[in-house]
Parts: sequence; structure tokens; C-alpha cells
Amino acid sequence: MASLMDKISNFFSGNDTDTEGLHGLFIHELRGIYYTETQLVDALAELADASTTDEVRNGFLQHQQETRGQVERLERVFRSLNLHVDDMTCDAVDGLISDARTIISDTESGSLTRDAALIICGQKTEHHEIAVYGSLVTLARVLGYTEATQLLDQTLQEEKNADKKLTQLAESFINQRAAGESDRTTPYRNDNDDDITTDGGMLDPTYRRSQDATLGGMSGI
Repeated sequence: MASLMDKISNFFSGNDTDTEGLHGLFIHELRGIYYTETQLVDALAELADASTTDEVRNGFLQHQQETRGQVERLERVFRSLNLHVDDMTCDAVDGLISDARTIISDTESGSLTRDAALIICGQKTEHHEIAVYGSLVTLARVLGYTEATQLLDQTLQEEKNADKKLTQLAESFINQRAAGESDRTTPYRNDNDDDITTDGGMLDPTYRRSQDATLGGMSGI
């Protein structure tokens, strides 16, 4: 019996004609991504809580809601194949979540550098999901799982869109203002905070989040 790595290698080299083997590979990846999405529901809340700006915080919260829908969609995939909904530990996402927690502890609370780092963490996760969903869509199509193909492709497009929005958010103002943060004595402040620095001086107005900094038409990450 071929190992999992042999199945993966044979599939992508075009040498795998064993649909039973591909079915097993498909289920293996499906259970892994189901675990990933359920873990990310909680992880996205952690990223939102650690965020500095409302834009980044709301983006993670909106994507958390989208992720809940993706979990439900995966359950529909299981049911479409008459399979019991089940997960399987995915070391990749566990590592990404652990890395995000380290980033949070290593960056200053209230800084735009923190937000820039959280966006990077978010994109690392999106790239993992895009890779998995892309492979699942291909496998489902080869195996003739029409409904599963459509459902998985819907999530794949959502993940690609999420990655694009994270890039737009970073480039809108987060990265540029974070770049100058090392020269400032006061961390990022929300608009509700007093505009007074610890030494009695006025906070540089260019360092505050502009009310119109939110991306136009951004409905979620």
C-alpha cells in the first residue's frame, strides 16, 4: 500500500490512477483543513484583541465570521460524500498560531508595528489555506465530487480575497506609519485617547489614525 507521501507525489506527477488512493488523500486533507478552520475561529479572536487599529481589529473579526461559515461549508462537504464529520490535527496551523502568539508577545501593545506583524501572521495562514483548498478542489474535480468541488472552490476564492484585502490594508497606511515608529516616543493611540504624551507634549497628529483611513468598500478580510 502506498504511503501518504507516495500518493501525493504520484498525484502531482500525473502517475496516480488509483482513485481509491486519491479518495483517501482527499479525506486526509479534508479532515486537516476542518481542524484548521475550527482552530482559526478562536485564533482570529486573539488577533483581533491584540490589534491596535480599528481597521485591523474589525478585519479579523469579520474574517472570523467568514471562517465560521467556512466550517459549516466543510461540514456540507462531508455530508455530500456521506462521511462522518471529523478532524485531524494539523501541525502546520498549530505552528502558525503559536508563531502569532509569539509575535504578539514580542511587539509593543498599541503600536502600528504590532498591526503590521499581525497582518503578516494573517497572510501566512491565508497562504496555507489557499494551498490546501486549491489541492482539495483539484482532487475533488478528478474524483468527480461535483458538489464538494463547488463548495471548496467557494472557500478558496474567499481565502484569496482575504489575502488580497490584508495586502491592501497593510499598504493603505499601516506599513508606512509603522516604518517611522522607531523615531517616535509615543506608541500609536486610538482617537478616544487623550492627545497628551507622557512628557506633556502634544501627540503628533500625523501619528493618529485618520477617520477616513478605512479602505473604501472593505467588507471584511
